[in-house]
Amino acid sequence: MGTLYIVATPIGNLNDLSLRAIEILTKIEIIACEDTRHTGILLRHVQNLRLPRHPELVSGSQFAVSEASSPEMLKQVQHDKKNTKPTLLSCYEQNETQRIPQILNALHNGVDVALVSDAGTPTISDPGFKLVRGCISQGIKVESIPGPSSVTSALVVSGLPTDKFLFIGYLPKKGGHRKKLLQNLTLIQRSIKVTIIMFEAKHRLLQTLNELREIFGDIHIVVARELTKIHEEIRREKISESIAHFSKTFPKGEFVLLFHSTN
Repeated sequence: MGTLYIVATPIGNLNDLSLRAIEILTKIEIIACEDTRHTGILLRHVQNLRLPRHPELVSGSQFAVSEASSPEMLKQVQHDKKNTKPTLLSCYEQNETQRIPQILNALHNGVDVALVSDAGTPTISDPGFKLVRGCISQGIKVESIPGPSSVTSALVVSGLPTDKFLFIGYLPKKGGHRKKLLQNLTLIQRSIKVTIIMFEAKHRLLQTLNELREIFGDIHIVVARELTKIHEEIRREKISESIAHFSKTFPKGEFVLLFHSTN
C-alpha cells in the first residue's frame, strides 16, 4: 500500500519549508490540499529553489488538478507519473468526507499521497484528522513530515511558560458556548499552571478580548499577528491595552492569543 504523508508547510515565509518536505512534494504522486491554487504557488516556489529536486517538476497550469472519481484519478496519476507531475486533489472541510474514499482507494493501490493545508501543520484546526483515522483503521501507513506551526511559533516568542500549555483552537461561534468554555478554563487553571493558546479570526478579535477580560480580569496577554510574515506583530500587554490598540486600527491578519494562569 501507499503511504499518507502529513506535510507541514510555511505559515508565512516560504523559506521555512523543510528539506524533507521539499523531497516529499517533488516525488509524490498525489497532493491533497485545501486550495489547489495556493499549493500551486508553493510548488512553484519549490521549483525555483536551487536545491536537488525532480528535474521535470513544472509550474503554473501544468500542475495536474484532479476533481475526478477514483478510477479516473488513478489513471490521471499514472499519466502524470510518466510526465513527472503531481496530481493536486482539493480536500477541504466541505468535501473531506467525499474525498476520503478516493484517497484511501489510491493508497490501497500503492499510490503515495501527501496531505497539506494552506499553512502550517495539517489537521491542527484544519481538515485531515478523519482521513488519518481512516488510514489507521485500514492499516495504511501514516508518516509525519514536521515543520511550521503557528501554535509553537507563538508560544516560543511569547515569554510565557512553555513547560505546560493547552491549545484550544478557535472558540465556538455562539456566545453562550464561548463563555462556557472560557469559564471552564478558569477551573482548569485552578488546578494546573498552564499557558492557554487559542486562534481567533480578525472579525471576532475584539469580542474575544472583551470576553477574556470579563472572565479573567485585566490580565496580561500575548497577541501574535501574521507570524513569520512581513507585518508580523507580537504584543505583550494587558487585555485593556490590546482592546484599545485594536479598537483604533481595524484588526488585520491571523491571530494567536496566549495567556498564563499566573497572571
